[in-house]
Amino acid sequence: MCGRYATTTDAPDLSVLFDAFDDTRDGLVADYNVAPTDPVPMVRMSQSVGGRTLSVARWGLVPHWAGDTKGAARMINARAETVATTPAYARSFAGKRCLVPADGWYEWVRTPGGGKQAYFMTAPEPIVFGGLWSAWGDQKLLTCSIVTMAALGDLAFVHHRMPLVLAPERWADWLAGGGEPEVVLAPPNDATLAGIEIRPVGPAVGDVRNDGPGLVARVAAPALGAPREEPVELTLF
Repeated sequence: MCGRYATTTDAPDLSVLFDAFDDTRDGLVADYNVAPTDPVPMVRMSQSVGGRTLSVARWGLVPHWAGDTKGAARMINARAETVATTPAYARSFAGKRCLVPADGWYEWVRTPGGGKQAYFMTAPEPIVFGGLWSAWGDQKLLTCSIVTMAALGDLAFVHHRMPLVLAPERWADWLAGGGEPEVVLAPPNDATLAGIEIRPVGPAVGDVRNDGPGLVARVAAPALGAPREEPVELTLF
């Protein structure tokens, strides 16, 4: 599960990276400690623009049919295994997919002493998550969710789930919608996985009130142990 991440690239650079029209309207700010329902950047296809658009959305998808936005914090992640069929996500998966840029994401591992060690999964260039979006209510509130999958490689030592990371050559097909689920939801290749650093960071990131580049600074930590196991009782997220 991806429950906290960092996204600090500014709107002009994201607009260039994705060849997207910038519709953020100065509403995008660097955030080293993104939490559910926070505003985040996303790239989607826009008919009015006629191409890719960089927008600001609230993290936590609200389906178009929802009566209110109260459940958004529980809708930050959509499982790749069920995203095409789950009522809350199926419509967005079919035709409202987005790219969610990030510096990286955080997970926590229990230590032998009973505490938790935070890790930041990052890369030299922005990491791009496969996401879904929706426009809710009369005000067309933009919300989004990040697709997650079973963790691969060394990332499984940190958590049993990871975001669906998309390399640049997959962006167009993801945004186009449609396609066979097993193709568009394919896991990242070995080269993409090898480029992700697993960085131990300090405990300050555990408090959502903390922000700033110090949260992603490397700290000393014990070696990772066995891969994390999937809980017996599964949820949709």
